[in-house]
Amino acid sequence: MARLFGAGQDTDAFLVAWTVPEFAATLLIEEGLAFALIPAFSAALARRAQGAPGDPVRSLAAGTLPRLALAFTAVGALLALAAPQFVAVLAPGLPVPSLAVDCTRLTATCVLTFGLAGYCSAALRAHRRFLAPAAIYVVHNIGIVTAMYALGGHWGVRSAAFGVAAGGCLMVVIQLPSLVRELRRPSGRAGVKAAAATQPLDVPLLATVLLFALCRQSQVLIERFLASGLPAGAISHLNYAQKVAQLPMTMSLMLCTVTFPVVARALADGDTERARDRVERDLALAACLVLLGTAAVVACAPELVGLLFQRGAFTAQDTAATAGVMRVYALGLLGQTLTGVLVRACFSAGRATWYPVAAMTAGIIATSWLGAWAVGPWGVEGIAAANAAGITLTAVLLLAGTGRRGVPIRTGPVLRELSRPLRAATVAAVAGAQAAALPSAPLVGLAVGGATVTVVFLLLGRALDAQGCATVLRSVRTLTRRLTHAVLR
Repeated sequence: MARLFGAGQDTDAFLVAWTVPEFAATLLIEEGLAFALIPAFSAALARRAQGAPGDPVRSLAAGTLPRLALAFTAVGALLALAAPQFVAVLAPGLPVPSLAVDCTRLTATCVLTFGLAGYCSAALRAHRRFLAPAAIYVVHNIGIVTAMYALGGHWGVRSAAFGVAAGGCLMVVIQLPSLVRELRRPSGRAGVKAAAATQPLDVPLLATVLLFALCRQSQVLIERFLASGLPAGAISHLNYAQKVAQLPMTMSLMLCTVTFPVVARALADGDTERARDRVERDLALAACLVLLGTAAVVACAPELVGLLFQRGAFTAQDTAATAGVMRVYALGLLGQTLTGVLVRACFSAGRATWYPVAAMTAGIIATSWLGAWAVGPWGVEGIAAANAAGITLTAVLLLAGTGRRGVPIRTGPVLRELSRPLRAATVAAVAGAQAAALPSAPLVGLAVGGATVTVVFLLLGRALDAQGCATVLRSVRTLTRRLTHAVLR
């Protein structure tokens, strides 16, 4: 997108429409629906293993999927009809709102396709099947990139919106065979219909997880609303910076994608100690990974943005603006990661709890107030700083209250553990920035800066006895031994 369309008003218009798949991914795939469905399917699998009559897994699918599909269809159709009003509210300062309206009507299809993809993904993750869910974003991105190159010359940025719609269909298609195989596994004695009525989805739980995900994703709405009044390209700079800066957070939360079903199953079996140990290990390792990435982003932002984006319609001025925003965004990555881990701990028991919604609401209020205050003097950097401050507040509130409302984590030991990689990341970022500035070529600067950050962080983390760093180093040694054995065998 940076190569074909740059960071001008057309890209800004598409990114307003991109709000729909961003929200749909959070609400229906990664957080909202998954937080309700994975514990539900985990409990159904536990009942199946205990010999419950009928097949609780098929009963759950029969009792929930048709109703949810109908709701997704209705919401998507309503959004397509109300696209002009949606654009006017979200980005009142856009110079060409009609382009954003056209793109929004295309991306509105994601409500249905992402909803079905999220349902399949949650069910498969509960069954410990991760390959098909992991492939959904691969095929989605293939659909977008293919459409931009094939249709961009005729449709402009509308081609990207068409690719979003096509990629959403591929996300469903790639998971269906795996889900059908799991649902066809041998069941118990009674028929599915006899048990289906007793397996509805927990509506209060679904309401709380969707509200939490909606509150969290509304950070994007606040950013685009505030940035729509800034010069053309502001929304694009925020988007490019956010997408790159959040890569470390995304990679660290991949761990929770695998372990969330483990925690949910442990709680379904009544083993709270195993669930607590798993969550505390997740916090330590996820914090270590995201802080390493944060240090690298802060140290090498100009080199990273230049290498990724500075070609075609994306200019050197766009690189400088995006790099500045990205460094500010990076300050909130630890808060983003802790929020992702802790909210899974809150909802893993499969019970409704309003505390995460309250914590996220407090963070959104802080983001809104700080953003409105900071956008005047500092522009896009002020918006990014407000985002970082708001999500950090949410993480602090969740850390303080999760132990009493979800998995009983030990807050004191967790805080002491988190302080170790945080100190290591601070020193590594300073050292890496100095090293990255020495070479003139972006690729060489990125390589030197990234290597410096990694070495300094791991050495300091090991010296400070950070649990996450020790886990990473053990994994590297194990992988090295296996590769050496495979090569020399």
